Amino acid sequence: MTCNDSFPMLVSSEDAASLAAVVTGSVLLPGDSGYDDERAVFNLNHELMPAVIVVVENAADVQAAIAFAAARRRPVLVKATGHQMVGTADDAVMIATRRMNDVTIDAVGRTARVGAGAVWGEVVAAAAKDGLAPLNGSNPTVGVCGYTLGGGLSPTLGRSHGYAADHVRSLEVVTADGELRQVDAHSEPELFWAMLGGKGNFGVVTALEFDVFPVARLYGGGIYFPGERMADVLRAWTAWHPGTPETMISSFAVLRLPPLPALPEPLRGVFSVSLRFAYNGTAVDGERMIAPLRAVGPAILDTVRDMPYSEVASIHDEPTEPLPYYERGVMLREFPAQAQDRLIELVGPESDTTMWIAELRALGGAWDREPAAGNAVATRGLPYSLLGVEVGPLSQEQRLKESVAALLDGMKPWAGDRRLVNNLAPEEAADAAAVYGPERHARLAAVKRTYDPTNMFRINHNVAPAT
Repeated sequence: MTCNDSFPMLVSSEDAASLAAVVTGSVLLPGDSGYDDERAVFNLNHELMPAVIVVVENAADVQAAIAFAAARRRPVLVKATGHQMVGTADDAVMIATRRMNDVTIDAVGRTARVGAGAVWGEVVAAAAKDGLAPLNGSNPTVGVCGYTLGGGLSPTLGRSHGYAADHVRSLEVVTADGELRQVDAHSEPELFWAMLGGKGNFGVVTALEFDVFPVARLYGGGIYFPGERMADVLRAWTAWHPGTPETMISSFAVLRLPPLPALPEPLRGVFSVSLRFAYNGTAVDGERMIAPLRAVGPAILDTVRDMPYSEVASIHDEPTEPLPYYERGVMLREFPAQAQDRLIELVGPESDTTMWIAELRALGGAWDREPAAGNAVATRGLPYSLLGVEVGPLSQEQRLKESVAALLDGMKPWAGDRRLVNNLAPEEAADAAAVYGPERHARLAAVKRTYDPTNMFRINHNVAPAT
């Protein structure tokens, strides 16, 4: 059977049966019970239509799925939670890793070994039992593996420890040749370097081991001010945060939230601005440190408190159920007064934007320092991450994209070329050279040529093999 844009190559029931005979997990074709559940992703505006889904339970299942794909020259897509998907996966073999969600904490060695399908909420809860904490993301439902391979910008401990990718000790990876490899900085240094920051371009991770840190509590939360006070809050925060220690992480967000019952009552349907904090220190010091920002004006809601690390998801309080949205981000080289004025024009009280969230995270500190074992993370030295998020059905896709573009295009005078892979939109899949910079991209392409010469892993923000 041939393939064109209208008629994807189907997988026959006989071929599916032959694959099912050699895997422990499930093999699902379109129309099978469970197929729609497994292909569903967090963003309800994105749809995957793989030719076959392999719900794997172990590394051997992954090897079998890759061998099946290689024999039929099909691309491979890996999905844990589906927070960031590229393309629709037509003709692809989709490997669903959600069942491989084992988490083992070594309290003495301060490491975690995590299966490919684990989410951050599971790791945070397991580590907290031993007074330890990972470099987790803001949303507990995000998959550990994809987040970490994209760099991992932890809003709780990252400024003092760096990217999550910086603290990976080893990876268990199945490459395009079907080989299961134990990869670290010594065994296969080029593959290790490329995997961490290169996202899913080089193989399927079945497990990873990384450092966890002795942090049992944080002083953190959010202060929400009326949106009309945006200028005052933004200028106060911009002047304040550079003088804070690396143990203090903060961000600024402009919020236009709908009147949803899941939201705290004071924020339902309200235009507000929020300052988020995560301080790895005493509550007394944290309270003293943020006092100048509390003094900016009366707050709609103040949730900043001493908390067990197991409750850090409450700081950003992001949705944990699927919804229809569009998001895209850039990095900023600087944020001078002119940039502050422009941001206020774009999303402030006098703007006509409908954007749900415009978030500016202040970076620096350990995020700028190279780890002992280098990796492909491209955004060191860029002091801010700017993210725009719009929510609405697929029928409004053009409006959602234009809304986010208005923000990011408006901030272009201060934007850097290099970007955080985890904040790219699906249509930016062709921009890998710009995202990584020419030297880093050339090195990634060389590694790709070695480990995935046919570009099997291409349904992503793709690094093509060097020619």
